[in-house]
Amino acid sequence: MTAPSGRTGRPPLTEARKAEIRLEIARAAVELFVAQGVAATTGEQIGQAVGVSARTVWRYFPSKESCVRPLFSAGIDVIAARLREWRPGRPLAELFDRDLATALLAATGPGGATGSALVRLTRTEPGLRAIWLQTYDEAEPAFAHALADRAGLPADDLRPMIQAAMLNAALRAAVERFAWHRSESAADVAMTEEAEVAETLRSALAVAAEGVS
Repeated sequence: MTAPSGRTGRPPLTEARKAEIRLEIARAAVELFVAQGVAATTGEQIGQAVGVSARTVWRYFPSKESCVRPLFSAGIDVIAARLREWRPGRPLAELFDRDLATALLAATGPGGATGSALVRLTRTEPGLRAIWLQTYDEAEPAFAHALADRAGLPADDLRPMIQAAMLNAALRAAVERFAWHRSESAADVAMTEEAEVAETLRSALAVAAEGVS
């Protein structure tokens, strides 16, 4: 029997399911990039790892490098959400406690070792580097808006814009330093990964707060 609309087949995917598929593709791409390199990885391989066709991969992402974008942006979204909830008058350095570090690690998905390896790849893979930097560039207005709301300032006030730029730069530098340093001495570090991330982020913000002398 034909449906009244005349259409057959599977029902359309919900936005939540589309987001899940994007994340599944992202995690599969990261694991392949880390295991065999970006150049050796194909869309077909990424699709096979998730159980979808290469055509589906390209429906969600314009390039194989862009497949990792959900993992990069997930951490940014976590920080922006915490900024909006942060009480005025409290030092931003205190924002990055162990709970937030745990949430960041969970949001970025593939696990500490693989996630750090992905960030290290942005050093040598121009395509991944472009996605990495673009993600932070697009995060800055979200940070500025959250900081303006926190301080009760207009959205176009210069102060939260500058603060967001400093915060953004400090975050990126901290994450990169953590990933690059961890590759060299992870076996000798006594702190847990969550504590390492939190401490690195707090240190970066402390440096940014000192300003330029």
